[in-house]
Amino acid sequence: MAEERAARGWSQLEAVRALMARLPGDHDILEQDLLRQWKRWEAGGSQPTKYKSAIASTFGTTTGAFFPERGRRDGRAEVLQVSGMDTVDIIARLRASDVDAATLDALRITADRLCCEYAYMPADQLLMEGKAWLGRVVGLQHQRVSLAQHREIIALAGKLSLLVGCVEYDSGQPRDAEATRQAALMLGAESGEPSVQGWAHEMRAWFALTRGDYRGVIAAADAGIAIAPNESVAAQLYAQKAKAWARLGDRQQTEVALDHGRQLLERLPYPESIEDHFVVDPAKYDFYRMDAYRKVGEDRLAEQLAGEVIRAGTDFDGTERSPMRIAEARVTLGVVAAREGDLDSALAYGERALGGDRRSLPSLAMVSADLGQVLQSRYGHAAEAQEFVAHLRELRRAP
Repeated sequence: MAEERAARGWSQLEAVRALMARLPGDHDILEQDLLRQWKRWEAGGSQPTKYKSAIASTFGTTTGAFFPERGRRDGRAEVLQVSGMDTVDIIARLRASDVDAATLDALRITADRLCCEYAYMPADQLLMEGKAWLGRVVGLQHQRVSLAQHREIIALAGKLSLLVGCVEYDSGQPRDAEATRQAALMLGAESGEPSVQGWAHEMRAWFALTRGDYRGVIAAADAGIAIAPNESVAAQLYAQKAKAWARLGDRQQTEVALDHGRQLLERLPYPESIEDHFVVDPAKYDFYRMDAYRKVGEDRLAEQLAGEVIRAGTDFDGTERSPMRIAEARVTLGVVAAREGDLDSALAYGERALGGDRRSLPSLAMVSADLGQVLQSRYGHAAEAQEFVAHLRELRRAP
């Protein structure tokens, strides 16, 4: 709370007044009473209860992001716990003539596990596993299944296709990724799964964003929102619109898109598995806000959100659970440092961001271009800055 307030240049009293403006009319709490509570909250003496949603709204974020719930799901363990089957058992069952409910449960949880491992599993390994399981699921269509089972199989194939397409694009295979995305869109339509269709449109928006086709981002996002207006993917589609509007220089539309996504997430229940790549967890929304604010030049807010992204994506033992988000947060910190005249810190943040093992090449290259532009314009005479810019050019040419 103190960091969000400081990023806006507010005093504690100003923050309290901003909060009171968002409280329902039936709240008759006095300003000085709320100010005393605010001071206790910032000091760590207590946590807000009934004001959590209003506080999050005051700072333009979601309740789940500002007051996160803890706990992670172990996907591999859950496969065994729910179905009693490991990978060998599942594959053996898939060779049988009939498909039972336990096998479908195990397949669903396996697909969820792979989507949870997207953030950190090496791309080549995840691509191999994703394609292998996709092939197994597709093969089930030739076995004796009920109509309901057929629909679930098609939906599972759609989700796995989304995952494979994302990893293909991360790995610099845009043509393969687009073909896989279109397959996922068709599978989503066939199974009647609006979430799968929405994510296929979100991938189209992401591809367009990294190519610099910002109007294409907005068109893809609008198409996805029309199909899945009440799914969590719609929040990410609004976020993609915000990123596009920020790059088009329209601050008002950026804020409108961010607020639409925030309001949608507030209405949805907190996700069961925040690690799933195809679930918009509240912390992920702060990641998108960080990008938008960096683009519109709100350095203090972008810097504060970058710190939150790094903290949210790092375990207590220092393990990075979200290395790709953290890399982009470090680029954001580098941009802020460069704009403030601290070349050494800017380069340190930038090099660390580019040095990660798990990364999305198109996204990282797009975000890092912001740092390259600042370095070119302000530090064109510095050899180390030019060396980093050359490194960025190599990244963009990477196959």
